[in-house]
Amino acid sequence: MTFTELKIAPPILKALDQAHYKHPTPIQVQAIPPALLGRDLLGCAQTGTGKTAAFAVPTLQRLMQTGRHEKRRIRSLILTPTRELALQIHESLITYGRHSGLRSCVIFGGVSQKQQEIELRQGVDILVATPGRLLDLLGQKLVSLQDIEILTLDEADRMLDMGFIHDVKRIIAQVPVKRQTLFFSATMPEEIVKLSNAMLIDPVHVSISPESPTVEKIQQSVYFVDKINKRHLLSHLLSDQNLDSVLVFTRTKHGADRVARDLTRDHVLAQAIHGNKSQNARQRALSDFKNKSTRVLVATDIAARGIDIDGLNYVINFDLPEVPETYVHRIGRSGRAGNHGTSLSFCDFEEKKLLKDIEKLIAKSIPVVDEHPYPLTVTTIEPKQTPSGRQPRQQRQPRQPRQTAEQTSHLSGSERPVRSAQSHRNERSALPVQPVQSDRRPQPTARPGANRPQERQPYAPARQRPGR
Repeated sequence: MTFTELKIAPPILKALDQAHYKHPTPIQVQAIPPALLGRDLLGCAQTGTGKTAAFAVPTLQRLMQTGRHEKRRIRSLILTPTRELALQIHESLITYGRHSGLRSCVIFGGVSQKQQEIELRQGVDILVATPGRLLDLLGQKLVSLQDIEILTLDEADRMLDMGFIHDVKRIIAQVPVKRQTLFFSATMPEEIVKLSNAMLIDPVHVSISPESPTVEKIQQSVYFVDKINKRHLLSHLLSDQNLDSVLVFTRTKHGADRVARDLTRDHVLAQAIHGNKSQNARQRALSDFKNKSTRVLVATDIAARGIDIDGLNYVINFDLPEVPETYVHRIGRSGRAGNHGTSLSFCDFEEKKLLKDIEKLIAKSIPVVDEHPYPLTVTTIEPKQTPSGRQPRQQRQPRQPRQTAEQTSHLSGSERPVRSAQSHRNERSALPVQPVQSDRRPQPTARPGANRPQERQPYAPARQRPGR
């Protein structure tokens, strides 16, 4: 099937052809026709299936058909969980709508809002936003959602994971009830199902390969390695120059920084991207990775959500994710839109349970690579050892009640208990305080008026010398 058979408008077809889009993906084949008819849509598809075009193309075409007002008003709102995903969608709208005459704008936090205010005042047809910054501008009366015709939620499950679900509900309350809603989520937890039921009216359900969530064209393999040797194995694999563009995933932000530093020390061009980085630093790292200035991009799951890089063929899981579905999102960064990709995963002894959960989700065993210089040697979890030179703490004995003088009167002097320093101080404090005699001479009493300010004397001119 071709895009022409989906009854897409000629200006958008021309833009798709210029972007080298030849054939629509399955999610686009199922989602675009009902969306062009104005139906609500509930899409559940894995990462890398072409979801952005599935809602961006019908949004552009429907806004072109309704015509343009004298003053541009926000007629379509697209909510996304992360800044990177918002920028990615905005770039796609510019690509698909270059001949449509429509104008789009993207707003997100972490940067000054001045430039965003200028673009909003110039007039916008499509607004791409993250929930936090949009609520800020709504509170400042800089954005109005009264003219929204199409509302799109992308990566709704990630919004739930990041705690944005309540912000999304506040935004939806300000959008007109009469609208078209396009709802996309990679997974469908119970909270997301409740939200979709409240937002959608008689929706068209679109689901792509729910029984096999892993992209089939991605070649997967796992390396069993000790945790301490993971960085050495990573440097060993990157010695192969065929791995020219690699996305490495870590579980924590500090882990991402540490991996990037180790690779730089081994003369591998690498940068880290995560939530603690400023927006400008994240965009600079992502831009360097796209134009091949940086060979390796080390990222956390939240920061990498929505990254769409053409020609990315290699993904390395430095740490296995604790949530099996996250593994699917990670490897989906490669093999985009049906292309081939390669996923390499490192697994230490403590992560074997996580590996079993992943294999259970994808319903297949991941091939193991045994031939590498850092095989797994730790096969048991050792208990924590006490630091050398420090004795283990002994258990405290319960305090014995103090005996009175009557109870110890029958004991001899050597058998009587020794009084503690605290009891001795208590006895001393009970004695009357006697005045202390001092040999110091008493200080003279200040005479009255000694501190009173003196009266100012009248000014007397200096004596003139004779002859002056």
